[in-house]
Amino acid sequence: MGFIRSERVAAVLLLAAAALGLVAANTGIGPALMQLQDAHLAIPGTSLDLSVGHWISDGLLAVFFFVVAVELKNEFTVGQLNSVSKAVRPAIAAIGGVAVPAVLYLVITAGSGYEGGWPIPTATDIAFALGVLAVFGKGIPSRLRIFILALAILDDIVAILIIAVFFTANPNLLMLALAVVGVIAFALLSRLLGPQAFGGRFRMPAAVLMVVVALLTWSLVYLSGVHATIAGVALGLAMVRKPALHVRHALEPWTNGVILPLFAFSAALVAIPQVSPAQLAPAFWGILIALPVGKLIGITLGGWLSSFVGRRRADATGSPRPQLSLQGLVTAGALGGVGFTVSLLMNELAFASSPEVADEGTLAVLLGSAVSIVLAAILVSRLAAYYRRLRELRLAAEAARAATA
Repeated sequence: MGFIRSERVAAVLLLAAAALGLVAANTGIGPALMQLQDAHLAIPGTSLDLSVGHWISDGLLAVFFFVVAVELKNEFTVGQLNSVSKAVRPAIAAIGGVAVPAVLYLVITAGSGYEGGWPIPTATDIAFALGVLAVFGKGIPSRLRIFILALAILDDIVAILIIAVFFTANPNLLMLALAVVGVIAFALLSRLLGPQAFGGRFRMPAAVLMVVVALLTWSLVYLSGVHATIAGVALGLAMVRKPALHVRHALEPWTNGVILPLFAFSAALVAIPQVSPAQLAPAFWGILIALPVGKLIGITLGGWLSSFVGRRRADATGSPRPQLSLQGLVTAGALGGVGFTVSLLMNELAFASSPEVADEGTLAVLLGSAVSIVLAAILVSRLAAYYRRLRELRLAAEAARAATA
């Protein structure tokens, strides 16, 4: 399953699953699939009773958020965000990439009653953005990928906070407190996974107990009223870093090859409304415009403003830190407009009480992300060609100097 770890493969699977879901929903089998999606599966002896769609978006997607949280922790400890000076540029760009789409959405939907959907266009899909970069970006310098990765990770932090703060109403504090105990127990058990802990004798029992504790913690978070994907985030951040990276490595093929495509397929099971464009809700237009346009403007503007912060600072070798060009920032902004997974989740949460608006929101996320994918593919291809030409000219100049030496 090693090939599924590829960012290219992950992006292709995600796009194919979403396209398949949208097509299937608008054919003869669409009603049966939607009925299956709404069918409830309960766990006997518990109060857990979710529809198939919610088992996917609340349950399986928590595994994806666990993997994201492990990557977050690694980046903040030993990775590209392990100091303020490294994080400041993508952080300012990420703020712009959240604020501008939100404001643009609110302007478009002002007075419509759908203003609560403002978080939807603020998200960036890490897997898809890096997948597009991997497919079309042969020859692009690593600093752009690092900037995109840091930007998307910081974007995910904002998305997690938005889910926790704005989509939680009247939480059950007792269940939440028990979930915190579960997270602490999970963290302590993870310390037994290393070979240095009691000679590694408790690794297998600890691993089994961790799975049990993780499932219980997820259940408690769900029953508390907080969105259950937050459990995945908390467990990923709590786990000891090195064992967590091994678990992430083991889970990555499953998140890329099964969980994310299944969620994309389920989320895209939407019947296209048989209405004229004028009859579509303002939320549709807000998402469709704010996602590609707002992200492009916000990230580019934020990245440009961040260039004035610490511009004279040098890296560990004493060399000036490389700055992204305006073309690079615009490319990053286009990639940031691929909202997809997290935007679809935000859409489900924001319009949970208005299924017809949620369906239009799903279509808007898919269309807005598609616009960003096409634009990003063009910009990434042009930027990659530019850097390949630079490399060829540099090699030719070096060869000429060597010949005359």
